[in-house]
Amino acid sequence: MIGGRRGGPLAALVLLALVWGGSIPATKLGLREIPPLTLTTLRYLVAAPCFAWMLLRSRPLPPLRASAAAAGLGVLGLGVGQVAQTLGVRAAPASVATVVSALIPVFVVALAALRLRQPIGAVQSTGLAAALCGVALIAGGDPRFFAAARTGARTGEAAATAAHTAALGGVALVLLSAVAIALYYVLSVELIDRYSVVTIAALGSLAGAAVLVPMAAWELGHAAMRVTALGAVIVLYLGLLVTVAGLWVWFVALTRLPARIPAALQYLQPIVGVGASAWLFGDRLDRWFWMGTALVLTGIALSAGPGARTAARLAPAAAGIRSPDSGV
Repeated sequence: MIGGRRGGPLAALVLLALVWGGSIPATKLGLREIPPLTLTTLRYLVAAPCFAWMLLRSRPLPPLRASAAAAGLGVLGLGVGQVAQTLGVRAAPASVATVVSALIPVFVVALAALRLRQPIGAVQSTGLAAALCGVALIAGGDPRFFAAARTGARTGEAAATAAHTAALGGVALVLLSAVAIALYYVLSVELIDRYSVVTIAALGSLAGAAVLVPMAAWELGHAAMRVTALGAVIVLYLGLLVTVAGLWVWFVALTRLPARIPAALQYLQPIVGVGASAWLFGDRLDRWFWMGTALVLTGIALSAGPGARTAARLAPAAAGIRSPDSGV
């Protein structure tokens, strides 16, 4: 029974799952007002003062070489991972992007096996295969669609086919984002072992934000941005709640709860994200979507379950990136 000292962190984790689960639908909504690179940049500029404060409280700071490595990882996580996710969310349905981004723990297990020499068994391999099959169903829908498109059986549906192709491109970008963020998790392990999680996350986020600024400046010279109350609320939500508060709550929870509990509560995020997407955007959730989602969640449980300690240990370092991812 969890109570007393554990009850507060557990409740905070449930609330965090709701906040993180809503991050991709919120991003999709924000893209109606703000171009993708600019939205991502504003999110991390809002979070930057908080991360700078965290660094000031972190004593001693890592030496120059370690700080440069953390900064480079931040560029990977934000410059590749988060930008790819935002661009993917723009093209793909928010519900689909939410489920695909839930693959981050699966990729963490796979990459940890390669980089950290952590063993991966038959159950985890089966989970990885199941999750990838689930993504294929979610992204593609009815497999008969592709055969019909190739043979021209669906004449007069060129616009629908083009939209479907664009959505597939969006899914590919979200997949790229998930791999980049998982890689950031895994490559952060050695730094996390020597320095605090908060320090490495803060260094990476500040470096990533610095790289994003010129990208946003270029984008604003080619795309219009509307300054609205909704856009401002979304930027604050993504920057302060999803990014900064998410990191802090996750870190505190891991110091007070067994790692398996925060890891298991991550499964709430795609459920929240799919529900919010259906409500906000009317995403069509057909049987192929639900079959694919079931495969993804099963794959996560199989592949990440035995390695929950590793996945949970790495997640705080990238909480400033995902919405896992996570978030991040």
